[in-house]
Amino acid sequence: MSQRLRAAILVTGVLGLGLVGPAVAHAGGPDGVRGHGRWSALTPEDRAAFADARIAGLHAGLKLNADQEKLWPPVEAALRDMVKLRQQRREAMRDRPKMSDDAPAALRAMADATTARGEALRKLADASQPLYASLDEGQKRRAMILARPMGGHRHGGWHHHRDTDRGPGGDDR
Repeated sequence: MSQRLRAAILVTGVLGLGLVGPAVAHAGGPDGVRGHGRWSALTPEDRAAFADARIAGLHAGLKLNADQEKLWPPVEAALRDMVKLRQQRREAMRDRPKMSDDAPAALRAMADATTARGEALRKLADASQPLYASLDEGQKRRAMILARPMGGHRHGGWHHHRDTDRGPGGDDR
């Protein structure tokens, strides 16, 4: 596998996971679905607004030229499909049988969710490949940076070592 293909796959994965993950994080609370801090308190409308903002931020930060702009709509559609899938997954988790009640049914539901996520990631990879191939090195670098803070500390965001990192949350001396 060429280094260029590896980089394309990496960027696609980072965009897919980093952009939509926290924007539609698992809800917590009385419905039994585990939460992730402040994201669990968000309404579906809040999550949709944050997803819109992140997608718009990526688009603006890439500073696409006229030819690249023509390649953006399929990427945006694939990102939005991932947002919808994540919301559907959240809803399905609430309705899914508990492992202790019906392990085979719970495992089937998890397998179905994993398959759907894999298909959505493949769609994002396919949609983003032409755009990625047209990006210059600066745009690729910005894409990685723009996607990074969206994943929080678990995905290599700007949230890990405040005293050594630079940028948001770090020391800019």
